[in-house]
Amino acid sequence: MIRIAKLSMAHVHARGYVNQVRDNAETELVAIWDEEEYGGKQAAEDYDVPYYDDLDQILGRDDIDAVVVDAITSDHPKVMVAAAEAGKHIFTEKALAIDVDGCDQIIDAVEKAGVKFMISMPQRCDEGIQLVKKVVDDGLLGDITFGRFRIAHSAGLDKWFSGSSDWFADADRAGGGALFDLGCHPVYRMRWLLGTPKRTMSLMNNFSESYPIDDNSISIVEFENKALGIVDCSWVHRSGPNMTEIYGTEGSIAIGHGELHFESRKLDDEARQAYLADSPPALASPMQQWIDDILRDKPMSITIQDGRDLTELMQGFYMSNEQGKSINFPL
Repeated sequence: MIRIAKLSMAHVHARGYVNQVRDNAETELVAIWDEEEYGGKQAAEDYDVPYYDDLDQILGRDDIDAVVVDAITSDHPKVMVAAAEAGKHIFTEKALAIDVDGCDQIIDAVEKAGVKFMISMPQRCDEGIQLVKKVVDDGLLGDITFGRFRIAHSAGLDKWFSGSSDWFADADRAGGGALFDLGCHPVYRMRWLLGTPKRTMSLMNNFSESYPIDDNSISIVEFENKALGIVDCSWVHRSGPNMTEIYGTEGSIAIGHGELHFESRKLDDEARQAYLADSPPALASPMQQWIDDILRDKPMSITIQDGRDLTELMQGFYMSNEQGKSINFPL
């Protein structure tokens, strides 16, 4: 049994992660820490566990093995460094930090402490994305030339964020707007599928004027393998499929919204159908992988370096938009 403390209820997915801990037979929710404004006291009452407003006090409990972090992104280094130094295994919501310096502080603390660490990148575990990765790695698309990655919803149009969630529209706390929050998903997909970035150009604006932050953006990345990638991220789209598309010299694959398109000159129709019939399954969720590693030393498919890679791209996007020029990697 892994005894887990919940560190902050700030993120909109916080209760979802609490429920994952509560509903897993191998984990127990022990306590909740938070700043009052993010709802931790109410959550502690709802889940019938003690509430703390002192981080050192909750981390000082010997009966806590691990923590699940949903703090505001700007607090991630402070919270996770303290957790690592207290010897607690760490699961965190994305992004790892708002800049690479913050990521490096966390990485250093985690490596020194030797604790198990997982950053939530759930779409890396999806059955469809696993298939795309296998197609790319098997060379069935030839040399990769282009990828397009979209994610969007109507948070800006419908003014989703207020009260305890208003920090999502505060760049100092969140790191950015729609792209830094929602955009994490297509960006970590792109980084995993297309490789090491070389340079980026990004354009962002505030279309809805609902919040003082970016709510509409397009970011272009050139990779070291000469592939080009586009991330389309917005809080001002009323509808549309969230697609992953990869194109190469020998074929293409596009997946999303329950649809799959896959062509390769290296496979005839019969071979392509046989290949798809043997598609890889979905992986266990990031939290279950974390639990399995803590209890059974089963390796996780997502690393802390993946978290840093995500933040590095995000930081480059915002630098490009602010400076009006391309930004080279590494930062």
